[in-house]
Amino acid sequence: MLKAVIFDWDGTLADTKNFLLKAFHKTLMEVGSDVSDEFIERKFGIGAKGIFKAALKAQGIKFNNKKIEELVKRKIEIQMKIRDNIILFDGTLNLLNSLHNKVRLGLATMAPKKLISIQLKEMNINRYFDVVITVDEVNHPKPNPEIFIKCAMKMNVDPSKCVVIEDSIFGVKAAKEADMKCIGVTTGAYSEKELREQNPDLIVESIKNKNNIINFILGSNALTSFN
Repeated sequence: MLKAVIFDWDGTLADTKNFLLKAFHKTLMEVGSDVSDEFIERKFGIGAKGIFKAALKAQGIKFNNKKIEELVKRKIEIQMKIRDNIILFDGTLNLLNSLHNKVRLGLATMAPKKLISIQLKEMNINRYFDVVITVDEVNHPKPNPEIFIKCAMKMNVDPSKCVVIEDSIFGVKAAKEADMKCIGVTTGAYSEKELREQNPDLIVESIKNKNNIINFILGSNALTSFN
């Protein structure tokens, strides 16, 4: 049996697409950059620094590390003002309740700690997570496995006993690089075909597919206690 579940946040447990797009667009517009929604969405998972670098490079706008840091800071300021349009996906609370106290639960997100701490508290779900690792605690963004490895270490669970639940191809690749099991969900910007190309162990349409997820994590005999 697996001993820990590590969740991604954006696009996996929470529907933050419009929230993120609005923050990125507002920030990029301030430096004369105007990329499409799809351009940004297709890079969800690699972190704000990576998205800003890609957007500016695509439009031939010069930048340095200081400029990227300024954009990240500005984006967080904007996010703090518009965070009210974030909602949990249907099934999130049900799944968290089912897994709580059965296995260790971690959250590994490329969102900043300042923001995710407020979101978890406002949604009253911070109590579910034994460990929360954010972009502030890693040096390398997904698809580098650092964030998942650090989460497992902090939970004191061997990576091979962890399963990651992710919506992005970058997250799935990072999970497999970390020698972890992975469940892909198709609620993000990537299709089932694209996720499958990264070799997840299971793909579900959404976090609502609780039975399939529980069966994978705890075994089929565990289902009777949840139905």
